[in-house]
Amino acid sequence: MIQIDNLNKKFGSITAVEDVSFKVEEGQICVLLGPSGCGKTTTLKMINRLIPPTSGTVRIAGRDTAELDSVTLKRSIGYVIQQVGLFPNMTVEENICVVPNLLGWDKARSRKRAAELLEVVALEPSKFLQRYPCELSGGQQQRIGVARALAADPPVMLMDEPFGAIDPINREVIQDEFMRIQRQVNKTVLFVSHDIDEAVKMADCIALFHNGRIEQFGTPDDLLARPNSEFVANFMGGDRIMKRLCLLRAADVVCMNPPREQMQVVGGNGGSLHTPLIVKPNDDLRQVLSQLLGRGQQWALCNDSDGRMVGYVYQADILARLVENTTTAGH
Repeated sequence: MIQIDNLNKKFGSITAVEDVSFKVEEGQICVLLGPSGCGKTTTLKMINRLIPPTSGTVRIAGRDTAELDSVTLKRSIGYVIQQVGLFPNMTVEENICVVPNLLGWDKARSRKRAAELLEVVALEPSKFLQRYPCELSGGQQQRIGVARALAADPPVMLMDEPFGAIDPINREVIQDEFMRIQRQVNKTVLFVSHDIDEAVKMADCIALFHNGRIEQFGTPDDLLARPNSEFVANFMGGDRIMKRLCLLRAADVVCMNPPREQMQVVGGNGGSLHTPLIVKPNDDLRQVLSQLLGRGQQWALCNDSDGRMVGYVYQADILARLVENTTTAGH
């Protein structure tokens, strides 16, 4: 668990972070979200004391980080940055082994750990261990950066816009890959981003920063459905209600009531019978709704991974869940 209390940072007469307090439970991903210059990266760097705080406390697993040796603290926390920061003169194996070597691990143990972590990030050890960073794609480099951060099995990971330099298509792939890794390793993660969709997709909780302070802290659904200020509502976007659908799954609205009428093709085929859309229980509802609208259909079949029918998903039920318990502060 990470507990931050009344954290402040001043650079001369400029206040970069003011009275920031929040708590992240063990195994959660907390996204520090906000516009440029709002204090989110400064806050992240105060957690492992890359930047010393002016005042306030940071506790990791109940221990005040100010009481710990700064070098030991940094080595005990995984750190991933946007430009990855791999050492160009080192192989992938050597890059992953940097912190284990500093901690005094023997070479055999370090090499075994590097191979294990390449498996975790879905890269074949026999193909990648001896490559150099210049021989990797941007997405592969980012995966190696994550593997290096995990090398000494730290309980906490700090990530500063780690996927910001990757193109949108590969960025989504890497996000999905990281979520798969997180389900396996269950780290406590603080993740800086300015991308709302990324935050909604990846976060258990979001700290939305504005002018060095936290404007709202809560789950993605809290900020999307119940923004506590005009700034939060505007920052999360005019389509924030639609973004809520990413948090819901087909399983949340599936039912066993069959449609009253057979589905018809909308245009193009003269109204002939049409094969229904097939979705999976874990498909997010924004994707399902988009597919239904694109096909001009009112419902979809929901099948499990073995192809067995679970039930039906209706467009009307998706829309009903969309507005359920939704409020907008000041609107």
